[in-house]
Amino acid sequence: MWKNYSLDYAKNNKNGSLSIMAASFIAALFLSLLCSLFYNFWLDNIEGTKQEDGDWHGRITGEINEKDLTDIRLFANVEKAEINAELSRNGQSAVDIHFHNKRTISRDMPLIADALGLTESSVTYNYQLLSLYFIRIPGDNKPRLILPAYLAIVTLVCISLILIIHNSFAVSMNSRIHQFGIFSSIGATPAQIRAALVQEALLLSLAPLLAGLLLGLALSFGIVVIMNAAVAKLPGGRPMDFGFHPLIFAGILLLSLITVLVSAYLPARRLSRLSPLEAIRGTDELQLNRKKRSRLLSALFGMEGELAGAALKAQKKALRTTSLSLTLAFLGFMLMQCFFTLSGISTDHTYFERYQNVWDVMVTVKDTAIEDFEPSENTRHLSGCRSAVIYQKAKAECLLPSDKQSPELLSLGGLEALIPGLPPLRSVPCYRVNASLVIMDDNSFDEYCGQLGIAPGQKGTVLLNRIWDSINSNFRYAQYIPYVAESMDSITLQRIADTPSADASVPENENQTDGTEIPVLAYTQDAPALREEYEDYALVTFLPLSLWEEIKGRIGGVEKDIYVRLLANDSTSPEALDALEKDVLSAIGMDYALESENRIQERITNEKMIGGYELILGGFCVFFAIIGVAHVFSNTLGFLYQRKREFARYQSVGLTPEGIRKMFCIEALVIAGKPVLLSLLLTAVFTAFMIKASYLAPMEFITKAPVIPILLFVLTVFVFVALAYFLGGRKILRGELAEALRDDRMM
Repeated sequence: MWKNYSLDYAKNNKNGSLSIMAASFIAALFLSLLCSLFYNFWLDNIEGTKQEDGDWHGRITGEINEKDLTDIRLFANVEKAEINAELSRNGQSAVDIHFHNKRTISRDMPLIADALGLTESSVTYNYQLLSLYFIRIPGDNKPRLILPAYLAIVTLVCISLILIIHNSFAVSMNSRIHQFGIFSSIGATPAQIRAALVQEALLLSLAPLLAGLLLGLALSFGIVVIMNAAVAKLPGGRPMDFGFHPLIFAGILLLSLITVLVSAYLPARRLSRLSPLEAIRGTDELQLNRKKRSRLLSALFGMEGELAGAALKAQKKALRTTSLSLTLAFLGFMLMQCFFTLSGISTDHTYFERYQNVWDVMVTVKDTAIEDFEPSENTRHLSGCRSAVIYQKAKAECLLPSDKQSPELLSLGGLEALIPGLPPLRSVPCYRVNASLVIMDDNSFDEYCGQLGIAPGQKGTVLLNRIWDSINSNFRYAQYIPYVAESMDSITLQRIADTPSADASVPENENQTDGTEIPVLAYTQDAPALREEYEDYALVTFLPLSLWEEIKGRIGGVEKDIYVRLLANDSTSPEALDALEKDVLSAIGMDYALESENRIQERITNEKMIGGYELILGGFCVFFAIIGVAHVFSNTLGFLYQRKREFARYQSVGLTPEGIRKMFCIEALVIAGKPVLLSLLLTAVFTAFMIKASYLAPMEFITKAPVIPILLFVLTVFVFVALAYFLGGRKILRGELAEALRDDRMM
């Protein structure tokens, strides 16, 4: 009986059926798209982890011979075991082990180590890879948030979809309260009524669920293709392979069915609990509370505003999801736009604008000492290159006599005022301050000396005589004062206290005061054109390679990489910079491990990455907006149907169709406007906090505020909310007054 009733109702009430089918289709589409994308992101995370950290599951390090390696391979659960040549040294071998069943790895690895006579400290796990396989190893203290984040987002989406589509079922069911009251009065039980309604939902939803699921998979494939096209243009970009598994299809279908059934069950349970008398009397009409007035709307829009406010208050509970979704959409989009605007301003300040004229191409030569870098001369005579500097950095300490601080520094209270916790040495009146050494090849150093008016070929150092005045300025708009008095003829450098000495004769204690004395050739406020950010309170010194070769054994602290900075003849042409980058890499050769950067390409890459982040985050904002707008459509069309008699009464006492249209406009304005105002207020507060925290000038943000994208996003949502009311209102106004005032009929 109930099956035939459900089929007859679906055939005779196409509008209600289409609403339910559309809601089911949207639910399946979103879940399919989201789950499929997350599945592919998960596979891509696994592949990226394998490429970065290796595909091994466990690793054992110790004195392992061929027999031990054979014994490892004979363990039942071991798939393969291989010696890692890169990590094996000094008689210690590292063995990478792969397991058939990865879930028993925390039990098997200690057994293997014990069989080899090794301790558990010799065992290492690939925590990141194993966590992606849902395996948590005891002792892994790092938060592995990728999968929990995926699951949390899917759960949030399911809840949001339930809140949306259950309203479509509620509208359809509420329109038949009178019918089910009659069924209940002649013996239908609440369980039978619930079963009939859920069965009806299942019959109407099955085909849309399958269609939405397939379309979601197709859209996810298209998104992966688009992402791969964007990644292909980025240096070092790795394409993502689209993956699909039958279990994923079954899981999405099951999740969609559960979402639809829960959405249908909630209003069905409420409806089945009504007494026969309540159902027959019909309680589906919107109940307006005459005692609660909307003073603001009444003052602004008159009688229509009062009526619209009363209707909105009556729908307050039903509109909670709409308000929450639209608020999250507006707030997320506004915050995202403001954050990326502030981030772009900050990046320009600290990187692109700051180093605009100091580099075009940068090459990092890995694990190489500057004195061993043979192609240095070749890099200076490349076509298209107007300047080349080869340098390496080192850290040391400088013994600065207390009376050699600059007068400007002393007027602020000296070094102790700028650097808390920097007491003078007890043995002599001097400070041990950090020194940043920039070791330049002799030709580059001579070129720099020429810019300062110093004769070339001299051995000594050039001091960057400035220190950040952190008392009177912030890091964003830093002001500098002279560091030392320019009466010193030399400075004393020594090894950093916690750095082992290569020379056993060099003492290492807290009050060590002897060191290497280096002549000072000049003091300057202008650093050479290098893309370097120096420590705020370090004494920066530039010295030639020939001098460094004489003192390096006593100073130490050298970094392992060297840098080649090039300026192009044409700094504005991407093609010229690309050609120069290729030429310098070719000149240096394949004997070195190299990393190169191109200033223009770096800017383009950064903009594409920011655009990608905005696209992903913006997608979530659009998703929340769609949820809110979909709920507006569902709620508006449904409640307008229930409000037929309400509007008929208004018309019967003289309210014109224009007045009803004005009511609709006011309701749409309030539904979309309240989330906008709340979002604007919260965004202004958070943005002001971010501006203050980043020490940016407020006017700098205001001139670049993302007004246009925010305005377009808000207007788009307003248009769709207005469209929902337009469609519902047109349907109401086309109805007959007498027909609307009659009681519900049996469908």
